[in-house]
Amino acid sequence: MNASSPGTDRDFSRLYAEHHGWLQQWLRTRLDSAFDAADLAQDTFVRVLAGREVRAIQEPRAYLTVIAKGILVNWYRRRALESSFLDALALLPEPEAPSPEQRHLILETLMQVDAVLDALPAKAKRAFLLSQLEGLKYEEIASLLGCSLISVKRYMKQAFLACLTLME
Repeated sequence: MNASSPGTDRDFSRLYAEHHGWLQQWLRTRLDSAFDAADLAQDTFVRVLAGREVRAIQEPRAYLTVIAKGILVNWYRRRALESSFLDALALLPEPEAPSPEQRHLILETLMQVDAVLDALPAKAKRAFLLSQLEGLKYEEIASLLGCSLISVKRYMKQAFLACLTLME
């Protein structure tokens, strides 16, 4: 995080005062929710504060838009994952349903696994998902991906190592 100085604080305060309303409105048009827009606008400015020196920003609205778009993509991804998780939970009989605390922990873990898998190369991610979710054998995955069996083994090793890193 940048060292805070009176000049930096003033620059950030000015950036916030001049562009917060605009950014919140920009987000509101994409979210149809003033509350979510306010949250994501705040997240955007927190990221700015943790990032580069505000004084160095040449085009504030363009810079804020790039950061906000990244936060928005993550927000939509999280909502989609959460929705899928809740749909799957709805299929469980009541006695097997996890408690609210367990749901929260499971959802947080799913978000972390999703982030780890998203950081993998596309073929490694696809090989891992085909193996773990579809139950395909490595030979079948190699055929689907159009690669060798040794490549599938390499992809799987890469994915498993990424998941093990998450567990640590």
